[in-house]
Amino acid sequence: MMKIGFIGMGNMASAIAGGFIGSGKAKAEDIYAYAPSKEKLLKNSKDLGFIPCADNREVCEKSDIVVIACKPYQIKDALSGLKDELKDKAIVSIAAGYLNKTYKDLLGDDKRILCIMPNTPAMVGEGVFLFEEGNTLKKEEYDCIYDLFSSIGVIETVPSELMGIGGAISGCGPAFVDLFMEAYADAAVKYGIKRDMAYSLIAQTVLGSAKLMQVTGEHPGVLKDAVCSPKGTTIRGVAALEEAGFRNACIKSVDAVMDFKKNG
Repeated sequence: MMKIGFIGMGNMASAIAGGFIGSGKAKAEDIYAYAPSKEKLLKNSKDLGFIPCADNREVCEKSDIVVIACKPYQIKDALSGLKDELKDKAIVSIAAGYLNKTYKDLLGDDKRILCIMPNTPAMVGEGVFLFEEGNTLKKEEYDCIYDLFSSIGVIETVPSELMGIGGAISGCGPAFVDLFMEAYADAAVKYGIKRDMAYSLIAQTVLGSAKLMQVTGEHPGVLKDAVCSPKGTTIRGVAALEEAGFRNACIKSVDAVMDFKKNG
């Protein structure tokens, strides 16, 4: 079993590490990590059972797979002076905006790298992981990493040029869905439902609707039509959403993300 090291151990990294351990794909004693916040590192170590390290160099030395899980703005400093330690390691990045080419410019052409875009539902084993198509791992390394991540979510392999839009949908999407759920919970409260019940109702409705689309393979428009009876209540609600520009607002939210990615 390969040893896995994490450079950075925040919420996403701890969720991923915990998922690997919980699924039985990795043993806690085979996972190493370092994070600048010693207090948080030791707490996560106590909760999950992984081995805390003194610095990033120790993580690299003890691991076969090194997961770069720090904030994007921290990466250059975190990897400074580690080119030799990262030689012959399988490098996995879960940092937003970093692609294989970015790491080659930073670490050199000889490194073996796979860039992954996770999302927050990974924290409950329901994540989406976008694997950059242009990776430089050995086949056995890729297969091992694929097996690890598939135990805690769905994997989609995406060309490098589509990682940005893929991340806008799966990475930013949970926030958009959360806003949608909050709005409908507010509507329920407006008409007399207690807030905790309102959140429960909308969360299960979104979960069930998503599952129905996955299981049946039906187009979402077909599923929507199945709920809308002639002269019924649902079609009136759908018409109100259309009048308010709901679809356009969704598309514009993605436009805003992509514009920022392009222009800053």
